[in-house]
Amino acid sequence: MRTKLIILSCFLMFGACKSAETPSASAAAKRYPIKGTVVSVDKPNKSAKIDHEPIDGFMEAMTMDFPVREDWVWDDLTSGSVVHAELIVDNSAKDPYWLEKIAIVAAPNPNQPPPPVAVAPQVGKVVPDIKLTDQDGKRFSFADYRGKAVAVTFIYRECPLPEYCIKMSRHFSDLALRLAADPVFRDKMRLLSISFDPERDTPEKLKQYGQGYLGNQAKPDFSIWRLAVGSEKEVRSLADFFGLKYEVDQEDKTQFNHSLVTAVVGPDGTVKEIFAGNRWTPEDILRSLAATVN
Repeated sequence: MRTKLIILSCFLMFGACKSAETPSASAAAKRYPIKGTVVSVDKPNKSAKIDHEPIDGFMEAMTMDFPVREDWVWDDLTSGSVVHAELIVDNSAKDPYWLEKIAIVAAPNPNQPPPPVAVAPQVGKVVPDIKLTDQDGKRFSFADYRGKAVAVTFIYRECPLPEYCIKMSRHFSDLALRLAADPVFRDKMRLLSISFDPERDTPEKLKQYGQGYLGNQAKPDFSIWRLAVGSEKEVRSLADFFGLKYEVDQEDKTQFNHSLVTAVVGPDGTVKEIFAGNRWTPEDILRSLAATVN
């Protein structure tokens, strides 16, 4: 442990000489989940000082500077934000350590709303009537939801991180089961998960994915929770509207670096509330949906 701390401290001495090239992890690179609070950011040099919790199996808690790979985080990464990420340690690389897969999970002030999304939240605006295809191969658009409140989130099926898409899908499937058993809300509320991986997330695979979250029912009921995909252009247009950022991980083309955005759309088709990050609960979404139908 002491040796690792000394090595990592030595890395910091060369921070000012960091290469402009994108670091590339070798097969020998080590990866560690990390959580901490941003102390300060250095956007020109793509670095953030983070007061992090102990990193299991690697190092104790401390405050230090970390290079950050993803360009898209700089609009939202601010002092006081709580972040989850993956620490890459690769002694053979030019930049021997850096952060990837960053998610901003808490705003600087717990009494404030979650961090703002990249595009100003479209609260009060009508969702674009873009066509998508659901898990049963049926084409539909947001106009088909008129008269019902709908919560919308974005995922991709092969996301491996428990605090990201997995958590979004677990929350939506849990809420779908609750709504199905509620005689008041089951006909008034809907849930929609949109995949931003159209190349691999076919309707058939999304159906299998959703069925797993719903408990592998013999006849899964997707009347409340729908999973959908569209063309890259269609999905990107909706993602831009809601303020979602996503890009293919250049080190692993099967993975995406992305933000988290969940929105509540009222029966009139306008956005009522946007939840950034993953701090919301099914109860939060239910309250927001209920406020639009009462």
